[in-house]
Amino acid sequence: MADPQAEARGPPEPRAETLVELVRVNGSAAEATLSSAELAWRTTGAGRDSGGRRKLELESDVLGFQVEGRSLKLATFTRGDVTGAGRPPSPVGCGGGAEDRKRGEVAVEMESEEAAERWGHAIRDRFASLGRPKRLFFIVNPYGGKRGGRKIFQTEVLPLIDAAHIHYTMQETNYRLHAQEIAGSLDLKKYDGIVCVSGDGILVEVVNGLLQRDDWDKAIKVPLGIIPAGTGNGMVQGLLHSAGEPFSMSNAVFAIIRGHRRALDVTSVVQGKTRFFSVMMLTWGLVADIDIESEKFRWMGSARIDFYSLLRAVNLRRYNGRILFVPAPGYEGFGDPVEQTISCKSNGATNAAEGDIPDVCNNETCTYSGPSTDDADLEWRSLKGPFVNVWISNIAFASEGVMIAPQAQFADGYLDAAIIKDCPWSVALGLLLRMKDGSYIESPYVEYFKVKALRIEPGLRVGSSTIGGIIDSDGEVLARGDRSQTKEEPEHLMAYGPPIQLMVDQGLATIFSPR
Repeated sequence: MADPQAEARGPPEPRAETLVELVRVNGSAAEATLSSAELAWRTTGAGRDSGGRRKLELESDVLGFQVEGRSLKLATFTRGDVTGAGRPPSPVGCGGGAEDRKRGEVAVEMESEEAAERWGHAIRDRFASLGRPKRLFFIVNPYGGKRGGRKIFQTEVLPLIDAAHIHYTMQETNYRLHAQEIAGSLDLKKYDGIVCVSGDGILVEVVNGLLQRDDWDKAIKVPLGIIPAGTGNGMVQGLLHSAGEPFSMSNAVFAIIRGHRRALDVTSVVQGKTRFFSVMMLTWGLVADIDIESEKFRWMGSARIDFYSLLRAVNLRRYNGRILFVPAPGYEGFGDPVEQTISCKSNGATNAAEGDIPDVCNNETCTYSGPSTDDADLEWRSLKGPFVNVWISNIAFASEGVMIAPQAQFADGYLDAAIIKDCPWSVALGLLLRMKDGSYIESPYVEYFKVKALRIEPGLRVGSSTIGGIIDSDGEVLARGDRSQTKEEPEHLMAYGPPIQLMVDQGLATIFSPR
């Protein structure tokens, strides 16, 4: 099997001539050296040669540069001081990991314009080898979170993008599923990536739009990026956390500028002939109730989640139902064996050869229909309710302060299931409080395991003969059985009650990542 993380690895370090020159760095005389990976300098002159050596890693400390006459000006984004007035920046990965990066400028004055041009060409060649994006398409959601997407783009994103000399096109979303439409018709040859300035939901719309194209197999490989402008922002938190970077708007932007990529699993969520693609999570029970029912308090921003979590825990609901799953290797001891044969093939799938990725073709156009699998190789197991919460996730974080799946990997080919069984409301409240660091999974009331495939058979709320729950995927309601749908609320994609099945396609998508 091909390594799904291969795209995350950077290109081999280029072999380039090392340049050495006597220059002035921010006004101070210095000897500067340009190697394949860094610009380093040591101040010279009476009383100044303290032996301190300062450097800029071209890949991780520099946004961009320009040559102006005899000056080479580098726009920097570093931890610590590189001006010569203070301590040098910490080497990447060596301490100071939680320190915020700051923008700056290092001006290197050469002896001649020819020398400046020569160094400029050398740095340009080194940048070209890094695989940084040159042209990006931004999709901005002006309505997400506290409705700050437009301002975030103007004040947080553009200054860094301009400093990196990246060309861009920006389009705002005007209605639900607009981002899906944009991704479905965009001329992808013009861009090196699609970046969402939004919450996680717009990213999911883009993935669905790409997979509904007739050239989906090429479209889904276009690198995706996300700048946090929503309520949860779990994808950004997970990406930055995986690289040891603190959560911040600027770190998210810089991760895209640097151009590192990693593979990303895509989950097919299927009910009959209806199909939806997810890259994050699906919830049923307590968390879905909190996420969706707290929408009435959206004016509170992210605080609405904390407020409604307390309210919902004290008035705890439990749901009947059954979870069937194919455990990942090492998790075969969870649940009870299922004797009957369960098919992973939906009514909309084609008779693709084993191992092929099937298409759904209509009117001479083909779109992706999800991973193919051989049912004979799957051994299903089950858990029976009542359940307080069912959480199925491809990423570690639901939001900046909520770690739902501590062992989740972006492209391991598995989903992480965290299932809270029937418990007292006080225990449920305690589990919610322990979600900050993921330690809630250690509770005896929680089953945590990895699966290849999973099927939810949702039932009614305990104590009710008519009311069900909410099934939520990536912040959008998939199915609702609580009879609370308003006239303004759009028709849901799936029905509450019939089974909903999840299958993973390992590393199908690509996303910009800090490392």
